[in-house]
Amino acid sequence: MAHTQRTPVIAGVLLAAGGGRRLGGRPKALLEHRGRPLVEHAVRALRDGGCGPVHVVLGAAAERVRALADLSGCVVTVNPSWEEGMGSSLRAGLSSLAGSDADAALVLLVDQPGIGAEAVARVRSAYLSRASLAAAAYAGERGHPVLFGADRWAGVAAGAVGDQGARAYLRTHRDAIGLVECSDVAQGYDIDTAEDLTLLE
Repeated sequence: MAHTQRTPVIAGVLLAAGGGRRLGGRPKALLEHRGRPLVEHAVRALRDGGCGPVHVVLGAAAERVRALADLSGCVVTVNPSWEEGMGSSLRAGLSSLAGSDADAALVLLVDQPGIGAEAVARVRSAYLSRASLAAAAYAGERGHPVLFGADRWAGVAAGAVGDQGARAYLRTHRDAIGLVECSDVAQGYDIDTAEDLTLLE
């Protein structure tokens, strides 16, 4: 019998724990965009971009987010240390994949509604092996989403402290990152301040 190679499992990891400190404490997951909470748009971008399963890391107002947003079919993890910054949420998201059959994690941030399924699919298709490392680029500048092959998770988690997220790891492994230009299909802006809310529809 010919050995059929299984299709790689690329899990989506959505970091949606932020408390929106500069937005007057409004949890980013619940900011409204086109009539629905931001977290739903991001989950759809991951799903439509070919990622599955989708793991969502909540933090600020986690119970309200669960009550108001449709996260059916997602694996939801609540990060009790979300106030420490993105690093702890990234660790929580990666540890939620431990023991799964995922070959890679594609990490997306909830506050980047300009990134949709097309950019996700592009970065996803950069997967080559469990050692893969790829990121979306906007006019040559590295941004999100970022793809981490499973062999890299421990190293990424070890460096994910404070608000760093994977920044330190990506800096150290700069030469290994496959940059995937996405500026023709996505915009990498963040919703961080009250002024940025004008970018939501």
